[in-house]
Amino acid sequence: MITHRNLLYEHYQSGFNSKITRVDKKVLTSLFQHYDVKILPFLKSLNKHSNILELGCGPGYLLDYLKLKGFVNLKGIDISSEQIEIAMSKGHNVVVEDLFDYLKKSSNKFDAIFAFDLIEHFTKDELLKLTDIVYNSLNKGGLFFIRTPNGQGIFSGQIIYGDLTHQTIFNPNSLIQLLSNAGFQQVKFFENAPVSKNLIGFIRLLLWKLLRFLLNFLKMIESGGKQDIWTHDFYCIAEK
Repeated sequence: MITHRNLLYEHYQSGFNSKITRVDKKVLTSLFQHYDVKILPFLKSLNKHSNILELGCGPGYLLDYLKLKGFVNLKGIDISSEQIEIAMSKGHNVVVEDLFDYLKKSSNKFDAIFAFDLIEHFTKDELLKLTDIVYNSLNKGGLFFIRTPNGQGIFSGQIIYGDLTHQTIFNPNSLIQLLSNAGFQQVKFFENAPVSKNLIGFIRLLLWKLLRFLLNFLKMIESGGKQDIWTHDFYCIAEK
């Protein structure tokens, strides 16, 4: 049966990604500087030969970064053949495959599994199955890295409704509910806030901190509490 996923993912790169995002060397440099701050500190527990899998790897930008940082045992899967062709052209070990099928039949155990901009594309029933499979596919102490739209972000609508394939939107509370159900006990959340990689980034970060203060002041007036995650998407790291 043909579904919206079949139709939209068949040309996801040429029909969507390439039209909304222009990726060049400057953009990639900026992205990698962002990753230096956001995810590199959490990779220190891994060695360069750690078994790492990216679910929904797309054109392979995260794999590019991990390879640049010296990680050599990398694997990526994606349902979009167009995006896999791009990742494969850069020499990455990637395959076109449904992630449920891949994880169910794989005998490998991973030290880290990445799912950036992925889990929002599944229904709640699918997510319950997915997180169970991911948990069972990790070694003890393995890490599950997630980035996903923030349902409680101040400008969340533009990212939540910016892709027809989005199915389920989280905030930290609902995501920890999902991950705890799968068995994850140690879960950390942090904002995808501006990074002080240059003068403009430094100014944006200062202004963001000021805005967060004002937002939490309003939150305190409205509910008596505060909110830690305000950005339109956020990161999560869960440890098995």
